[in-house]
Amino acid sequence: MSNEVVIRVEEVGKRYRLGTTYGGAGLLSERLGNALRRPFRRGKQRAESGEFWALRNVSLDVERGQVVGLIGRNGAGKSTLLKLLSRITLPTEGRIELQGRVGTLLEVGTGFHGELTGRDNIFLNGTILGMRRREIAARYEDIVEFSGIARFIDTPVKRYSSGMFVRLAFAVAAHLETDILLVDEVLAVGDTDFQRKCLGKMQEVAEGGRTVVFVSHNMAAVQRLCNHAFLLESGRLVRAGRGDDVVAAYLEEAGADQLGGEATIAPETHRVGGEDARLLRIALRGPAGVRTDHLNYGERPTVEATFEISKPVDDAMLELGISDAADGSRVATVHSTDGGRAPLGLEPGVYTIIVEIALALLPGEFAIDMGLHRIGGQTLDAVERALRFSVSRTGGLGSTEFWPWPTVRGQVRPDAEWSFAPSDALPAPLEARQ
Repeated sequence: MSNEVVIRVEEVGKRYRLGTTYGGAGLLSERLGNALRRPFRRGKQRAESGEFWALRNVSLDVERGQVVGLIGRNGAGKSTLLKLLSRITLPTEGRIELQGRVGTLLEVGTGFHGELTGRDNIFLNGTILGMRRREIAARYEDIVEFSGIARFIDTPVKRYSSGMFVRLAFAVAAHLETDILLVDEVLAVGDTDFQRKCLGKMQEVAEGGRTVVFVSHNMAAVQRLCNHAFLLESGRLVRAGRGDDVVAAYLEEAGADQLGGEATIAPETHRVGGEDARLLRIALRGPAGVRTDHLNYGERPTVEATFEISKPVDDAMLELGISDAADGSRVATVHSTDGGRAPLGLEPGVYTIIVEIALALLPGEFAIDMGLHRIGGQTLDAVERALRFSVSRTGGLGSTEFWPWPTVRGQVRPDAEWSFAPSDALPAPLEARQ
């Protein structure tokens, strides 16, 4: 890896004015739009006095060939920083230096013209990057093959699904001749197989000497892919270093206030949603019904959670996930609608939910994720790493069962049926069957 710095961010800040979109630094298109809107705002109250700094005093360097993760809670400033790096918007203060061409995948459809076909957009994107037509044509087949949408390549992209958009957009960004690739959480729109394919491609891109800046809430992906990471909090850079170290620090700080086997979910806890419903507390109970943060090998977990509902919900679905405490990767997921159960109808009030999980966990450190969603996909409230617990190698409740090996492979030990029967006759030697 070269020590050449290809991204330099010096004391960068980005300020937005609350209640208005005009004033301050911005692109020419933003300023023209604001000027046209200004006459229609006369006589209306304007909150020009309020300011919001999405980023403040951020400085960092990224070297050529590095795969860098940008992590942090929602609203920490990750996507804002990527937009500054891609020159979609300009910083209010500070300066940014970039060496080489920049390819971006920030939002579904960014840089695509809806009336043009997939084929046309491939060449349009390459042209914007300053590539010659023959250079784009040389990579065209690889782009289409990687995207997996060859059948629709001559269809206007306005008719593409979000998944098709992402497939083509990533294929274009990864295969065209860019020195720096900026990728936002938009990969979450794709299916699991395509996400895995994208992560492999980003690793291949980096090994070829190009630089990748990757924003994700998937800490397992960040640990696997990124050799360096930056942690943002409330618009400020609070930690930088090896990917594993920064992810571990973030996960340690992102949990709820836990005491033993019970956690109180404070209002300021990092969560998705939380307006019409809110997780208040969560507890883990062992086989004897006692709250605990420790299970013995073979014991099945029971989770008790309390939600407060502020608006009626007629199609609610509860989600409970168990994740690896080290990297946040999901081990198991159960839904309240599993097995054909009907969605829940919930009136405003406080509800306690008890979930008994038929799951045998192998020894290790785990975390419980809890969420409340609508059947259509809207998340009402979700908290990851709401409660942490461990599983030991020793069997519980007087059991003689224990995990006999010092190395644990895997995380779940499912029930299985085995059958053995003697063969009527041994197979003939190979030479006798020829």
